[in-house]
Amino acid sequence: QVQLVETGGGLVQAGGSLRLSCAASGLTFSSYAMGWFRQAPGKEREFVGSIRWSSSSTYYADSVKGRFTISRDNAKNTVYLQMNSLKPEDTAVYYCAANPNLWRGLTTESSYNYWGQGTQVTVSS
Repeated sequence: QVQLVETGGGLVQAGGSLRLSCAASGLTFSSYAMGWFRQAPGKEREFVGSIRWSSSSTYYADSVKGRFTISRDNAKNTVYLQMNSLKPEDTAVYYCAANPNLWRGLTTESSYNYWGQGTQVTVSS
C-alpha cells in the first residue's frame, strides 16, 4: 500500500519559515518524481513545486520561486519543502504527491498517482 505522509505544517507569522516533510512508503521512491501542491479555501488546488530524483531537477510556481526550496533524501524516502519568507497568501493545505513519470507532467496535477492527506499551513499577518 502506497502511503505519503506530510508533516511539519502549522501556524507561523508572516516572514517566518517552515519545513514540510513527506515520507513515502510502498513505492520505489527514486523512480518517482515528487510534487507539492496546495489548496487554499475557495480556490483550486495549484502546483507549488516538484523534483525528479535529485535537486538538480526542480520546478517551482512563480508565486513561490525564490522563497521555497524542494529537496529529497532518497535514502530516507522523504521529500521536503523548505518555505521561507512566508506570506499570508501561502496559507493553504499542502499536499505531497508522487508521479511515476520522471520526465513528463511534472507540473500537472493529473500526472500524480498518489497523494498524501495534506498538512495545514497558516501564515498570519
